[in-house]
Amino acid sequence: MRVIWVLATLVVLANAGTLKDPPKVRYDNYSVHRLSIRNKIQLSLINRLSELSDKFNVWKEYDEHSKQVDIMVSPAASRPFQLLLKLYGISSQLSIPNVQKLIDDEQVSSRDSGTFGWRQYHELAEIYEWLDNIFATYPTVTEEFSIGKSYEGRNIRGIKISHGANKPGIFIESNIHAREWITSATATWFINELLTSQKEEVRKLAESYDWYIIPVFNVDGFEYSHRSNRLWRKTRQPHATSKCIGVDGNRNFDSHFMENNGASADPCSETYAGEDPWSEPETKALADYLTSIKDKFDVYLSFHSYGQWLLSPYGHTAEEFPENYNDLLEIGAAFGSAIKNLVYSTDYVHGSTASVLYVASGSSVDWVFNELNKKVAYTIEFRDKGNFGFVLPPAQILANCEELMAGMVALIDTAHNLNYI
Repeated sequence: MRVIWVLATLVVLANAGTLKDPPKVRYDNYSVHRLSIRNKIQLSLINRLSELSDKFNVWKEYDEHSKQVDIMVSPAASRPFQLLLKLYGISSQLSIPNVQKLIDDEQVSSRDSGTFGWRQYHELAEIYEWLDNIFATYPTVTEEFSIGKSYEGRNIRGIKISHGANKPGIFIESNIHAREWITSATATWFINELLTSQKEEVRKLAESYDWYIIPVFNVDGFEYSHRSNRLWRKTRQPHATSKCIGVDGNRNFDSHFMENNGASADPCSETYAGEDPWSEPETKALADYLTSIKDKFDVYLSFHSYGQWLLSPYGHTAEEFPENYNDLLEIGAAFGSAIKNLVYSTDYVHGSTASVLYVASGSSVDWVFNELNKKVAYTIEFRDKGNFGFVLPPAQILANCEELMAGMVALIDTAHNLNYI
């Protein structure tokens, strides 16, 4: 018997070096369509399609501003999908004819150099190695922090940048949705600028405040999006009652949880909120950490893509607005104007999440705003408007970063002038 165990062990060890990750999910000839919605029947149909079949995936939910939905359709479902659109009188525009081509082009660009930079996207290990180098290079003004471990045991790391004691704090959480790679790319660039830029407005920004930045929050999902499925969104914790995996971390916070259909109760939905608030170790860890430093920061920002929005509370209702909503609008206008004035002339829309986009309950921003009483809190939805969606080409990383910096300077300056920081 002992010989059998030894032989079995040897076989396992011999094959360990040849075992490979399962093949990546491919999206050959999957297309993305922008639908113009005119009534509740049409909207109900599209929402039902995405709930009933994995052949459909809503990329951008319906919003009152554009009255449009972006939906990805598998090639197998393309013909019946077109028939349904015709039957229900839904007009559509083809945004992306082949999603896999965008992914392939992105992957080629993302492996064009052995150095860390912002002309390509990086995996989690590369980002963490870069962070280690940052801590070693700038030991007097940087400090590592960890909010805890993910479901799969990965460390959720952050960086604090401080040029002195007792400065107002700004907290940035990035990449809560795994497939939104532009968020962590922009977060790492922003960290680098705070440390290296010699521009007067950036030095003022860097040295006047304490910065707490988590470049990759959803570490398990982010790793999975690189290794297995480029378009993965959620966390990676399995469910006892469903074959589907993960939760939308940005619906899992205990602030108006599941109110007003602002999240889904279906474990297979992209906006599944979880069985309960804090069901995910990642969101619970972030909430605990933020609570522990609640007296050390005044502004909270959450990086997302796509759509070019600056979204303030509330997310759970479009019928109510915060007492300081006019101030939030003023800050938002300054953010948008600063970006618009750049050479790219990029438009950002600002307003409350529920009033200009859609109802989204249980978000990190709303929880910080409502429960920690931080009255300057925004979700920033980066580029673009849908031509590339979640697969934003690496060639646009730096332009997006420049826009973020211009907007950030204006946002923080205006918040300071309004006595929030």
